[in-house]
Amino acid sequence: MKRRQRVWPVVVVLTVISWTLAGCTPTHGKLAPFVPTPQGVVETMLKLAEVGPGDVVYDLGSGDGRIVITAARMFGAKGVGFEIDEALIQGAQDSARRAGVSHLVEFRNEDLMTVDLSPATVVTLYLVQDANLRLRPRLLSQLRPGARVVSHDYTMEDWAPSRVERVRELGTLHDDHTIYLWRIGAGSPRP
Repeated sequence: MKRRQRVWPVVVVLTVISWTLAGCTPTHGKLAPFVPTPQGVVETMLKLAEVGPGDVVYDLGSGDGRIVITAARMFGAKGVGFEIDEALIQGAQDSARRAGVSHLVEFRNEDLMTVDLSPATVVTLYLVQDANLRLRPRLLSQLRPGARVVSHDYTMEDWAPSRVERVRELGTLHDDHTIYLWRIGAGSPRP
């Protein structure tokens, strides 16, 4: 019987090389490359955060807009995606129109490190670890008690999550995904 070789180390190396060639290293000031969150992970993130019609979901580094579009389509929430790539913003706006949720979502060409987070009840992230840590003081100081922060694959170091969920999504950059949920409140660290 022929043994299957693991190819994920090769995929990771090639991904890092492509991110570097695209200028997505921390030395170039980018907080994350555009890597779409798999749809099953998106839905799990939103369910874990208990998103509902009364929520305002901010997706920081929204890429193709799938998180806020899904929040509006599946849960009736309003959403705002923040993205610096204008082509991705245009594609997200087109996707929102096709999904019939353009009245609930918007996409802004804005640096996520300068966004006023205070209107959000849920913030979603799929950024590199360093970006999460740079955002953490702003999340803690600007979000109201009860707001939720959900991150795909990256922690906030010593800020213990309220919940952690693992999702297996085959055929993606990597098959196993971890989702972290934090709630702003009494147990949150100081900014």
